[in-house]
Amino acid sequence: MKKNPQNRVGIDDMALYIPQLYLSIEVLAKERGIPFEKLSKGLGLDKIAIPDAHEDAATMAANAAAEIIERNQLNPKDIGRIYLGTESALDGAKPTATYVLEMLRRKYKKQYGVDCFQNCDVVDLTFACVGGVDALQNTLDWVRGNPDRIGIVIASDIAKYELASTGEYTQGAGAIAMLIKQNPRLLVIEDTIGVATQGVHDFFKPKRSFSKEALIEEILQLADIKDISATDILAKLPDSLEIHSILGENDQSLYLHKDTPIFDGPYSNQTYQNRIREALLDFRKKRVAINELTEEESILKHWSRMIFHLPYAAHGRRIASEIFMDDLKLSGDWAAFAQENELLMPQKEAFEQQDAYEKAYGLFLRSITKTGLYKAFVKEKLYQAEATSAQVGNMYACSIFLALMGTLEADYLEGNELGNKKLGCIGYGSGSKSKVFEVNVQPGWRAVVEQFNIHKKLATRQEIDYATYETLHRLQRSNSVQAAITGFKLDRVSDEPLRKGARYYSWRTGEQD
Repeated sequence: MKKNPQNRVGIDDMALYIPQLYLSIEVLAKERGIPFEKLSKGLGLDKIAIPDAHEDAATMAANAAAEIIERNQLNPKDIGRIYLGTESALDGAKPTATYVLEMLRRKYKKQYGVDCFQNCDVVDLTFACVGGVDALQNTLDWVRGNPDRIGIVIASDIAKYELASTGEYTQGAGAIAMLIKQNPRLLVIEDTIGVATQGVHDFFKPKRSFSKEALIEEILQLADIKDISATDILAKLPDSLEIHSILGENDQSLYLHKDTPIFDGPYSNQTYQNRIREALLDFRKKRVAINELTEEESILKHWSRMIFHLPYAAHGRRIASEIFMDDLKLSGDWAAFAQENELLMPQKEAFEQQDAYEKAYGLFLRSITKTGLYKAFVKEKLYQAEATSAQVGNMYACSIFLALMGTLEADYLEGNELGNKKLGCIGYGSGSKSKVFEVNVQPGWRAVVEQFNIHKKLATRQEIDYATYETLHRLQRSNSVQAAITGFKLDRVSDEPLRKGARYYSWRTGEQD
């Protein structure tokens, strides 16, 4: 099948927004009694990007979008859509993208008119950490239909875990905006996408219910009040359908949505590994069907770099061993490799218990990572993405795009030539789904990447101590940590009856908070 050269679509430019605050992993490790080397060398962690009190997924997304608009001198009236991939939504019905749109409209209304974004389509897409890839794929298909279409895709998230949980040290935050056009300067993306989906509960953020009676009983116990019961208190509530208080809600139970997830780390690693393997096989099958790959051809050798969703910096190198093995098998090189490295794959039928087999298989995959060929594979194709991820932490839907930007900037700074090279991108979202796609780096990529300024953005941040981190995590601060703010800021959340929960923002240019 021949490709239409006039119908090439992809990413023309990318912009990264990172919160100006960070917590050192060394500080957190000391506070939690965890050996720093375990997090630094084992997981590749160094710093956690921490949102200030005035920041949320909407402000970060708007800041990234504004950089794209201004650097490319875009007229907002020419932007046909702004699609947001996030799992940090601010409302159960109103898309977070509408807050982004309104912030941008207010910022640019004097220059382009009050209705400058009136005909722009916006929506949120949510599928854990792969929502940004979904937004990208959707917008690529839309842009492919008309050369005049221009879209912006944003991934924006705050990766927040409970204090002292096993996910706490992988936290992070930020947003990445991408300009999507035909004939892009940076990356062309073909429409072949490998997909694998399965409904599982490895990581999720459900509505959690708490009965009024249980809440009152807990308060009475804490206050050591014994002369009245929860039932007595509930009986005193007004017999009215009108809602005047929290306990006056009509439901018997109160529902709470938390930004922190319920998660099973080992199980999530397993589902990640399974889905990316299945999606990669689906990608191969589709490429073979259109004669762009042979049955025996190595897809990993086809890619100059591999871009993974990185929950932590070293995750790519730790998770890629199975697809590395599969690729060697397909290309006919596995038998010699296994013999040379004395690798013996455990056979499932030799184990009475599934857990015992899975443990043995995990150790087997780990032994692959210790071989010289695998280490060379990591050095050639994976390591470029790790340095930036280590300085920011997990960004959920942004993570794969941070790995992409970090790789491009690392190669730019090292003087490597990526023009006309192909990069393999492997996304994953818990719940669970993986998408695999290929990007073709354009000859003029260096002129775009030199404007990323990732290293400069990382170098100008403000370190905070543990006490400040905890107050931000607990949402105990009303004032920002930063002395002066440049960018979008959450001003207030309404408490008015017909606007309760509505959020209001402003643009600041270095003013004191």
